[in-house]
Amino acid sequence: MKEVLLNNITNKIKDYYHYDDKKISEIRYGLETIYLSIVKLLIVFIVSIFIHTFKELCIFYISYALLRLFAFGLHAKNSLQCWLLTIPTFILIPYLIKQNIINNYYIAIPFILLIIIYAPSDTEKRPLINIKKRTIYKVLSILISIIYFLIIILSNNHLIKDSLLFSIILESLLILPISYKLLGLKYANYKRYRRKEVTK
Repeated sequence: MKEVLLNNITNKIKDYYHYDDKKISEIRYGLETIYLSIVKLLIVFIVSIFIHTFKELCIFYISYALLRLFAFGLHAKNSLQCWLLTIPTFILIPYLIKQNIINNYYIAIPFILLIIIYAPSDTEKRPLINIKKRTIYKVLSILISIIYFLIIILSNNHLIKDSLLFSIILESLLILPISYKLLGLKYANYKRYRRKEVTK
């Protein structure tokens, strides 16, 4: 079904736009990413309804997505790896949030420090080569993390507190060099891109 849908869409694009094979390949990759994201989300949301964590999932996912929007982070090497990482993570974390197991919210501090040090963290297919943009993304990542921490400390709502805390923890883990290494991914891709430009 996926291949049929992607082929139909890319063929339609070819009919209307005269893109070369490289551009079509990039578009197809983007479409495949969107397709897989939607399917995974649907599965996670359906499971969350059955295990009664739908509210927790929604709040956690929104807070996590906002932080990831600027801090970026690794993407799995292939679809299978992505499924094996994404599905358990987005089912387990809302479940832990619902259980309200966190007692000390100051544990967010070391994870915020990791975001300060390592964000934004790019991918091989999307290197962040623009220095100005990297700086803006870093500042916004740090700012959002600090705002999250202030809300965590000041709020009395455990659902909000835990959702923001787990967002910080998850995002910080996804931008670490060791995480890239464990999954066999290349880290700091913008540096390699710059080296290529220099040697040309």
